[in-house]
Amino acid sequence: MDITILVQSIIGLVIILGILVLLLSSSFENKPKKDTDVDKKSSPRVISKTDFEYFRAIIANPESSTKELTDALVLLIKYHGTMHKKLGMRAHPESNAYMDVLFKVCRHKNANKEMIVTFNNELEKLNPEYKREINDALMRGLNSRGV
Repeated sequence: MDITILVQSIIGLVIILGILVLLLSSSFENKPKKDTDVDKKSSPRVISKTDFEYFRAIIANPESSTKELTDALVLLIKYHGTMHKKLGMRAHPESNAYMDVLFKVCRHKNANKEMIVTFNNELEKLNPEYKREINDALMRGLNSRGV
């Protein structure tokens, strides 16, 4: 007799648990879903005047004047001059963005010698462990310029 009461109690508790799960799941279905991914994609990203990507866009723009390039490079060194430390013998993956900037500066039609040399020297001074990579990017950029 004791076993039948125990089994009936367990069955009753399982039924009550099932009803509670159904109620809980139906309450989540009635609420409007917040699509945070959609909101992030649809809203434009706020870009400050000191954002690395902002400077990179100025340098990549072929219509940027010499003054705009110079200002962008000075501010880039001021706010983002220091790269991440090397990972052992390997360069940090984010250092490729700096090498890309140096390469694009060398290829830009409005870039002059003083601008390129100053940017190169400041970048080497702030990041002595990346000196070889900076020189390689400089040479690739100057060689691709075709001058």
